[in-house]
Amino acid sequence: MTITYYIADGGLGIGTTNGSYLFLVDIHTVSEANRREHWASRAKRVAKQRSTMTLCLMSSPLRREIGDGLVVALTRVAPRALDDDNLRGALKACRDGVADWLGIDDRDPRVTWEYGQRRGAPTSYSVQVEVRAR
Repeated sequence: MTITYYIADGGLGIGTTNGSYLFLVDIHTVSEANRREHWASRAKRVAKQRSTMTLCLMSSPLRREIGDGLVVALTRVAPRALDDDNLRGALKACRDGVADWLGIDDRDPRVTWEYGQRRGAPTSYSVQVEVRAR
């Protein structure tokens, strides 16, 4: 597993007007709605995705302060695109992992969630997380 940290906007960080943090985490996300598999296989995959996201963010230099609110953008990087509802389902465990790291429930109104996707290399899967002040 690889995680890449980089700070956008000159490293201004959360709490400034332009600051944002970007993380790229190697997590293979799939469309959960279209999978036909045993419940235990799904549960194992989801738990691994969630814990991987939480642990990667815990090891980052980013502060976990919510303040006036945060915008968290999750971008799936994969060879093929998913439609909008499958995209949200594929990133649900990652969203839960970010919420765990923030110490909140993922429905907390102080955090706005955004979703996106972009094409990656044929065998490359990852999730980009951008955290910025609202």
